[in-house]
Amino acid sequence: MARLPRFVIPGQPQHVIVRGINREPIFCREEDYRFYLEKLSYACNKYQCDVHAYVLMTNHVHLLITPQTEDGIGKVMQALGRYYVQYFNFHYQRTGTLWEGRYKSTLIDSETYLLTCCRYIELNPVRTQGMVDHPSKYPWSSYHSNALGHDDINVKPHDHYSQLGNTDEDRQKAYRALFKSPIVNMTLNEIRQATNKAWLLGNSQFKQKIEKHLNRRVAPLPRGGDRKSKAYKERNGINRY
Repeated sequence: MARLPRFVIPGQPQHVIVRGINREPIFCREEDYRFYLEKLSYACNKYQCDVHAYVLMTNHVHLLITPQTEDGIGKVMQALGRYYVQYFNFHYQRTGTLWEGRYKSTLIDSETYLLTCCRYIELNPVRTQGMVDHPSKYPWSSYHSNALGHDDINVKPHDHYSQLGNTDEDRQKAYRALFKSPIVNMTLNEIRQATNKAWLLGNSQFKQKIEKHLNRRVAPLPRGGDRKSKAYKERNGINRY
């Protein structure tokens, strides 16, 4: 069965994940991380995409990225994947693909989830047992830019980040404060499921708006219930005559 086109709206951020095949390492030394970030910057500049948050883990990558064109993210990931596979295969004397299928992505409701998704991405090393106990201790993420003000050519602040304060120092302080509270499990699961299943991440109003705009379903159908009952039909907008 043909795969449905990805949800893409220029100017609307997306959470993107790409994994190594069989969950095998895609970064083995410091030079690998630096090369990937160098090519990420090149591809985003070429194909008009803005990265707001990222983390490079041993065997996968998370990006929070806003495309300015409909095919921007696709071209970024294609170019980045091609450059990196050639580099990795050459340096480690291997052949074949490095990636576990296509990248996964979900359209983000920036009003509700953007800063939460930034935290989700930058806290990934903390959630990985035995890695670090604070995002500031992990070198390959956007936390150092967003929270500490370090220069990072890959990070372009989103408007919602810019609204955290009137100065860079105020914004960084407010951003750091967000990390004092953990992300609740329900929200963690919402982000994971939306990204892995390629559904939208947002509240019901956002989903209705995007569904109308794209003219296609953007969330899974509800499960359970008597499908013939009046209550079920009303709840799910089903009318039969």
